[in-house]
Amino acid sequence: MKKLIALLLALVMVLALCACGDTKPEEPAGEPAGEPAAEPAAEPAAEPPAEGKVLNIYAWNEEFKGFFEKYYTVPEGVTVNWVITPSDNGAYQDKLTEALLNQATAADDEKIDMFLAEDDYILKYVDSEYTQDITAMGVTDFSSAYKYTVQAATDSKGAVKGVSFQCCPSALIYRRSIAKDVLGTDDPAEVQEQLNSWDKFNAVAATAKEKGYYMTGSFAETYRAFSNNCSGAWVDENNNLQFDPQIEAWIDQTDEFIKNGYTLTAGIWDQEKTDQMYADGKVMCFFGPAWYFNFCMSNAQDPEKGCYGDWAICEGPAAHYWGGTWLLAPAGTDNPTLVADIMNTFINNEEVCSALVKNENQFSNNMKVNAKFAEDPEYGNAFLGGQNDVAVFYGLTDKIKFENHTIYDQLLNEGIQNNLREYFQGTVDKETALANFYKFVNESYPDIVTP
Repeated sequence: MKKLIALLLALVMVLALCACGDTKPEEPAGEPAGEPAAEPAAEPAAEPPAEGKVLNIYAWNEEFKGFFEKYYTVPEGVTVNWVITPSDNGAYQDKLTEALLNQATAADDEKIDMFLAEDDYILKYVDSEYTQDITAMGVTDFSSAYKYTVQAATDSKGAVKGVSFQCCPSALIYRRSIAKDVLGTDDPAEVQEQLNSWDKFNAVAATAKEKGYYMTGSFAETYRAFSNNCSGAWVDENNNLQFDPQIEAWIDQTDEFIKNGYTLTAGIWDQEKTDQMYADGKVMCFFGPAWYFNFCMSNAQDPEKGCYGDWAICEGPAAHYWGGTWLLAPAGTDNPTLVADIMNTFINNEEVCSALVKNENQFSNNMKVNAKFAEDPEYGNAFLGGQNDVAVFYGLTDKIKFENHTIYDQLLNEGIQNNLREYFQGTVDKETALANFYKFVNESYPDIVTP
């Protein structure tokens, strides 16, 4: 991928702008003035180039498409073309990268006008000349946006390349009825007091097991809570792969949980895990941000087999965030004004941001809007038994850290989980699993030095 970035940068065309003007000649000295010379006609001010009539938006699913179609009014005469490519096996990024490489020569109606990116790979596009500074397009007010969302979209030279329409602090999502049985309470404040450190979390896992429950439903359930708190990057300044103590702590905890039967060995997206969200499920804890309710917990909301309302959230043992979707502006769009208006709408239009919270269970990227809901005694999320989830997420935003990120993060985060899964499920030993991970790294990024 590093070679790809080099290629992206190498292919950028630099446009030189030249300007010229007329100078009025002086009157000859000592000669009678005659008729005054006519002033040259002033040239009309150059009008901005006309915007295109086709808006091409690249994305990997239809989540933002749904919000866009509900809450944004497209100017008359403009056709919106959604290019949706699932992210499985890197297909979305492959298609996006190919289109960016062809952006300079593409016909106006075929150019990418805006594309979406996630936090794990956003830097790959932000820190390239194939994205542009949105402040020059008219997106200049970030006063209500959360700092880390702006930081994530800012390149190494300080140019802001996009915005996120959501903020994604992640919480511990627990089953109220199971918490009552295991902890004696389902009150969020009291549950938090009993789960506010990893030592306490691990101890409660033993109690849950004694009562016939699992603490988590996946070997990777707690991964983000650890990885988001790493003190160093996956790759150091000399391109050496390195394991942060937080990654090692996650491996140790998962070893203990599997050995003691505190967790299922399912993957983070596996049906075996999500089936535990039905009413007859035995898993007490899940981890996720606001988008997790709608995107991942449909089984819990099933009208016949689900357990709608039997859920609550608290901070859990480690503050962290998970995911987020950024809207980025590619260089060469022929719709810069329209793209800027879309971005401004989804971070600064308080009516739209409020609708995302109230109607879509999102945690918006607008601090003023979130504060309004957090302080509203009448607001509550029915899925969470009436709990004000915005107030919980609002209290976590100051703890979000976007640090130690590299362009390698997505594949390394996924690679360590995928390769260690075989070890956790008992099909290979730990040394073999790590060797397979190093092989994966060498094949994906030959320039990274592995042990």
